[in-house]
Amino acid sequence: MAEFGYAGEILKVNLSDGEITRLATADYADRFIGGRGVAAKLYWDMVPPQTKAFDPDNCFICVTGPAAGFTGLAGFRWQVCGKSAAGEPEAFSYGNLGGSWGGFLKYAGYDGIAVQGKSDKPVYLFIHNGSVEIRDASLLWGKSTFEVSDSLKAELGEEVSVLSVGPAAENMICFATVFADEGASGSAGLGSVMGSKRLKAIAVAGNRRPRAANPERLQFIVDRLSRQTGATGQPSPWTISSRSQPQICYGCDLGCSRQAYPDENGKLFKSLCQATEVYQRPAREYYGDGDGREVQLLATRLCDSYGLDTVTMQAMIEWIIECHKEGLLRDKDTGLPLSKVGSSEFIETLTRKIALREGFGDILAQGMLKAAESVGGRAKELLNNVIATSANEKKDYDPRLFLTTALLYATEPRRPINQLHEVSMVLFAWLGRQGGGPAAVFSSEDFRKVAKRFWGDEIAADFSTYKGKALAAKKVQDRQYVKESLILCDFKFPMLVNMRSEDHIGDPTLESQIFSAITGKETDEEGLYKIGERILNLQRAVRLRQGWGGRKGDRLLDYLHTEPLKKGDIFFNPECLVPGKDGKSISKIGVVVERAEFEKMKDEYYELRGWDVESGLPTKAKLKELGLGDVATDLGRRGLLK
Repeated sequence: MAEFGYAGEILKVNLSDGEITRLATADYADRFIGGRGVAAKLYWDMVPPQTKAFDPDNCFICVTGPAAGFTGLAGFRWQVCGKSAAGEPEAFSYGNLGGSWGGFLKYAGYDGIAVQGKSDKPVYLFIHNGSVEIRDASLLWGKSTFEVSDSLKAELGEEVSVLSVGPAAENMICFATVFADEGASGSAGLGSVMGSKRLKAIAVAGNRRPRAANPERLQFIVDRLSRQTGATGQPSPWTISSRSQPQICYGCDLGCSRQAYPDENGKLFKSLCQATEVYQRPAREYYGDGDGREVQLLATRLCDSYGLDTVTMQAMIEWIIECHKEGLLRDKDTGLPLSKVGSSEFIETLTRKIALREGFGDILAQGMLKAAESVGGRAKELLNNVIATSANEKKDYDPRLFLTTALLYATEPRRPINQLHEVSMVLFAWLGRQGGGPAAVFSSEDFRKVAKRFWGDEIAADFSTYKGKALAAKKVQDRQYVKESLILCDFKFPMLVNMRSEDHIGDPTLESQIFSAITGKETDEEGLYKIGERILNLQRAVRLRQGWGGRKGDRLLDYLHTEPLKKGDIFFNPECLVPGKDGKSISKIGVVVERAEFEKMKDEYYELRGWDVESGLPTKAKLKELGLGDVATDLGRRGLLK
């Protein structure tokens, strides 16, 4: 039994026949911890490889990790997983959410829930202290995420936490989100999977608190984290003057730059990171800073209300603007007020048409790659200015600047933002190195020390060379797969930079200390990374079985190899400045990801992974070493093993 850190059971629901069963968490957690790891194993066991995203056999999975339910760790996180229609081709994918819902699911008696089948009418699930009900949601169908949450709290009580989908998911928009309390939004198109099952919401509540194996040791870690990483009260770029206030996710206590602001009725809405930028530039250009800020916030609320992914919507809006400038899209052809881009009228029309599949919105609902084919002309070429992945997500943390991220983008089904952040956060510290006096300077020497400690070699801090980047990518992924299984907040973990320490280097053992204190399974840093490697290999196997092409599938969008990086391409670093040889500051304007060097990086990466270099397929020996002999047997039967 997974006694410490877990509720002990995973809920399995089939909406086609109403069957409800329970699985022992220990059967999964011992090898895969929780979160992404357990979700990948549930998916591997339950979903036939040929299943399509909107087939009843696809599984909509929500899983917490052992950190959920314990305050002060920034660990009330949870994952949604399943096969997504957001990318080309469809693939097993994932989203990471905060807020209270994940912890409340554990309080309700479960570490996860896996939903298959399809209801013949709209339904919602009510899970409370171990009991599970499938209830009619016909009156909720067509409602916004905000309306659903308000309705269910009025019906079930304010103590429940609600996960829901909006009209975009009901209409199976490929980039529809799931949405939960405190503005938690999960991307990767998994909202449409939930909607395809006619599952409108999952409400959870309970008082079953998890226990830690060593609560005193855990409290010591919490106290240390509070001293080293607390950010409450620090200036936030998402502050709305005289209106917003810091909003700490449920059970976090550490705080971050997250802000919340009230509407005229006192209802709070989030102001945080990319979601607030979805319509920022067009709105500010149209109205100026004053009214532009209000319309910018309106755009975020509209996306959350309908359940539209802002990461896709931001890129789509920029693409529509460029297509309009070139005469490829016109008002009369699209039904969009393109001459009023930046106005409230435009964003209200655009979000409604996409979510309800009205007119040209039905074309956009399939994603930009397919929409560009429909528009024709230079529409597809213009996508190079706005997207970074075949899942239609906006450009960010460009591989032409961050060579390590080339492998991260190439081997994942979507933009792996947690992995991308690990590399970029250190660069942020370096770019801000000149302010605050000598003690606050994060130097190139500091950067090299972080690279050696976290990424295996100082050469990973030299952005002018491909050397050391394959090893760095492997270490980043192994660590992040563990983090996505514990689950710990991306803003706080891993602690790579600690300006309060003498050497400015963070502590990579924190995650293993937390895991050991909660579960009682004494595990060091390397032991935890080995579990991360196991989970990554399982996800790789899932995707290979779905038709991922191994080495042929591990590729970047073509323009990253052919179009040089331009000034202004990197929103936070317009001059594209990075440390080069010996820490000297260089600009990477004008560079591409060289194809030959990229293929050499893949060679080295596969060798480090213990995979077959020529094909990129896993080997029987490596999978058995990782305790995945059952996975090796299945892949072997399919000719997907070396």
